[in-house]
Amino acid sequence: MSQSISAPIAKKIPHILETHAEQRVDNYYWMRDDNRQDPEILAHLEAENDYLKAVMAPHNTLKDQLFEEMKGRIVKDDSSVPVKDGKYWYMSEVAGDNEYAFHYRADNAEMQNKQLLLDVNELAAPYEYYDIGDMAVSQNDELMAYSEDTDGRRIYKVKFINLESGEYLSDELENTEGQVVWANDNRTVFYVKKDLQTLLGFQVFRHVLGTPQSDDVLVYEEQDRQFYMGLGKSRDDSQIYIYLAATETSEQWALDANNPEQVFELLCPRLEGHEFGIDKFADQYFIVSNHQAKNFKLCTAKLEDIADIANWQIQIAQRDDVLIEGLELFNSHYIVTERCLGQTRFVVHDYQGGSHTLAFNDVCYSAHMGNNPEPESTAVRIHYSSLTTPSSVYECDLATGEKQCLKQQQVLGSFSADDYASERLHITARDGVKVPVSLVYKKSLFKKDGTNPMLQYGYGAYGITIDPNFSSNTLSLLDRGFVYAIAHIRGSEMLGRQWYEQGKKAHKQNTFNDFEDVTRSLVEQGYADAHKVFASGGSAGGLLMGAVVNQAPQLYLGIGCHVPFLDVLTTMLDESIPLTTNEYDEWGNPNNEADYHTIKAYSPYDNLLPQAYPHILVTTGLHDSQVQYWEPMKWVAKLRETKTTDSLLLFRTDMGSGHGGASGRFKRLEEIALEQAFFISLFEQAS
Repeated sequence: MSQSISAPIAKKIPHILETHAEQRVDNYYWMRDDNRQDPEILAHLEAENDYLKAVMAPHNTLKDQLFEEMKGRIVKDDSSVPVKDGKYWYMSEVAGDNEYAFHYRADNAEMQNKQLLLDVNELAAPYEYYDIGDMAVSQNDELMAYSEDTDGRRIYKVKFINLESGEYLSDELENTEGQVVWANDNRTVFYVKKDLQTLLGFQVFRHVLGTPQSDDVLVYEEQDRQFYMGLGKSRDDSQIYIYLAATETSEQWALDANNPEQVFELLCPRLEGHEFGIDKFADQYFIVSNHQAKNFKLCTAKLEDIADIANWQIQIAQRDDVLIEGLELFNSHYIVTERCLGQTRFVVHDYQGGSHTLAFNDVCYSAHMGNNPEPESTAVRIHYSSLTTPSSVYECDLATGEKQCLKQQQVLGSFSADDYASERLHITARDGVKVPVSLVYKKSLFKKDGTNPMLQYGYGAYGITIDPNFSSNTLSLLDRGFVYAIAHIRGSEMLGRQWYEQGKKAHKQNTFNDFEDVTRSLVEQGYADAHKVFASGGSAGGLLMGAVVNQAPQLYLGIGCHVPFLDVLTTMLDESIPLTTNEYDEWGNPNNEADYHTIKAYSPYDNLLPQAYPHILVTTGLHDSQVQYWEPMKWVAKLRETKTTDSLLLFRTDMGSGHGGASGRFKRLEEIALEQAFFISLFEQAS
């Protein structure tokens, strides 16, 4: 790779941070600017962008080729499967080179004489970044609220349209979380307002159409900033809910949707360590709860018993080998989403005690409930894919389990699923625990003799499981001989709740060890060339990348590190930074000395060493509200100072986006093409 210009070198201004009678010196603390307007900081970020462009310039042809490959697999004119909600059917379409969707409704499943609800391309045209957060239609189908984010910080403005006339109402709601829930009177909505400093939703307001936002009524305020806040509606539309969730604790409030001026009532009080979700159907509440049930149980209760856990009736007891992940209620049946031995399954129950399982055949796959707004439906929509099976929408008969594929993602070009193979392995980590791994390769190019390049992906936090789903973009790597592997490391819930608990707080080191041990084993088993291994992760997965390259840099030729959480200790000590207090139950609270030392032991920024590091590509968004831009900025500056070789360290900041990266279906491909060009060029040089 060309390095015709020198890498930007940041100035050093020592800043002393003292905690628990211990001092740390942060030479790059000055890079933080909450307003994102400091000319020196912006100039340095632009210099980093220019450096990346110069270094990658010889590979622009490759990057453009990759972009065109990915774009060429996408059906330009495509539409979603229509979904019935009330008396209308809803769908979205994309067309031509448009980046965004058109949203429609019609009074028939064939979508004849469909009505355009939103042209997102037109809405997005004035902005570099644009995202629709929510679209919510009133109970009488005459009005629609939608929310928009125009800078990537997930601060949404809500607007309203009269669907009969197509005209906008004068009402606009600023600084919201994006959710809108209609009361049943068709004139009252509820929304969550954000704290613009922490970017946490902490207040619920009631808005009546035709009145200014300044007149909106505060109906709930959460004082404990460890809780996230959301809104919803019961399955039978009779209640509006406020959901409160910290990492390990839940609470839920309810309001009669027919009487929006009443007050929200507490359904079930918070109890530290108790996570639950409540839904209502007719006169019965259904509760998924982990009270004395590590992997969750399903209970029911009447209104008079809902606040007292002792009076709940257990329908499905906790099982050590099965994790309950979700619940969907229908008039005739209810469906429980479960995970057993790492695989998702859907168990359909009738209300008389009968049940059957909706099964799939791939060795590893991804499946989740689709959009099922109609409780009277006799069929359920499920989204399914695997590492070799493109995304598919199935409609499954609730009574018989019979499945019908309504649509499968079309992949243009020469793709054939038969050309690829996937495997599920279980690799023994250093402490004897078996870590699941999902991988895929092209049969004709895979030798299992230690000569294939490999990209290994990981996340490992918040109990979020990265299921093996299909990505047409990954084909560009597979078709060049890469093996693609997902390491289902501790910190997810792949193997149940204990899998998560063994990858958080005091046990966080397991996450990093698992990832490293998977790499070593895949090389030893011949899945990958020891000199051609790449790894990638984003957000908490970016923390994973930062920790792994500190402890085992020699294992990887190249690293993709995206919107990465790298300055963990300093961030978790600063409650003014968005989301910090919400994260105590995930990482620990470093105001406690034991947690401080646990975090300090792995925090990537605090553990950079004078050693040889792999080639690294770092990306972020200037307006990232989840992981602030200065974390990767500081880390890159310190790593440039620390590393002992001339390995590449490239840093790209999207000056117009946030945590989710670029908006638009094609613009996102440019980011993926950049990473793949980075990896492939390194692989080719190493060959």
